[in-house]
Amino acid sequence: MRLFTFGHLRQLDAVAAGLLARLAAATPVLSAVGQVAFVDVDDTVRATYGYAKQGAGRGYTGVNGLNALLATLSTPLSAPVIAATRLRRGSVNSVRGAARLLADALACARRAGATGLVIVRADSAFYGHDIVAAARRAGARFSLTARLTPAVTRAITSIDEQAWTPIRYPNAIYDHDEQRWVSDAEVAEVAFTAFTGRRRAEHVTARLIVRRVRRLNPSAAARGGQHELFAVYRYHAVFTDNPQPMLDAEATHRDHAIIEQVIADLKDSALAHLPSGHFNANAAWLVCAAIAHNLTRAAGALASTFHARARTGTIRAQLISTPARLARSAHRLVLHLPRDWPWQPALDELFAHALRDPVPAAT
Repeated sequence: MRLFTFGHLRQLDAVAAGLLARLAAATPVLSAVGQVAFVDVDDTVRATYGYAKQGAGRGYTGVNGLNALLATLSTPLSAPVIAATRLRRGSVNSVRGAARLLADALACARRAGATGLVIVRADSAFYGHDIVAAARRAGARFSLTARLTPAVTRAITSIDEQAWTPIRYPNAIYDHDEQRWVSDAEVAEVAFTAFTGRRRAEHVTARLIVRRVRRLNPSAAARGGQHELFAVYRYHAVFTDNPQPMLDAEATHRDHAIIEQVIADLKDSALAHLPSGHFNANAAWLVCAAIAHNLTRAAGALASTFHARARTGTIRAQLISTPARLARSAHRLVLHLPRDWPWQPALDELFAHALRDPVPAAT
């Protein structure tokens, strides 16, 4: 594994991207990808133990380990698959190398059939000119959580009080008489120019969509304490050029949290550990984990509508780790499944597609 170089990693990345494109062509793993697709970027720290792990360190989480940067591809009708990965040192800044990863992920998305609207979503750790520029060069839109810098704060305070629109949020109540939501969360937007500290050609003007949530003190209310003298809010700003209406664009950005499920699925499977002491070997392990995740997603999409969006752990438990007995009869292999197995129709459908459907040629 010492001879596993960066060039080998790039070749393995290309194999993973090509496989995803072929899966998208051969299976419904990315339904309606040609209409609208979402590329989500985030990173996670995988804890490591011992003193022989190359690159291990303590970053923003305080956990000693290695940092995995991921980009996922999804549609409103399909669960996310992994478009690109990078393994980085544990002490690295979240945004380091993210623009290059995003460019690779967007190229992979185009190969997988994302010819329509593509929206890049990320949290405030990736709020920067490099990410926006990478998205625009690839013809994609961006939706980034904005840091509450002084410029962003000034833009928020300039919003007129009458511009706030209540949204459907946890504990919201719909008032049928007034035909509106009564909620402690409201949304408004204002035009905003970001990255003004850079040269003028790199300034970016887009929408700043702001969600505010009323700060409450539940303990004081439960004790029958004094009510608030004036409303205090928490603000969450999104910098975006998403063409959707304001409420739809804000809800679309909140769906960025879907990437957390992918990270949880990885840590529940191949990324439960990073087995080697060599950094490049662990980087290759991460790419293989992404390939396994995408293959599992494709199997679920072929099996049933339920498994198409189920967790990969559920797919493994119900379709892959199926208890069975292999027997030979009349020179044929016969697979004996459990009687009254509840997932037999899904497993039959998966086998029928696997044996019948042609695999598209690599391009």
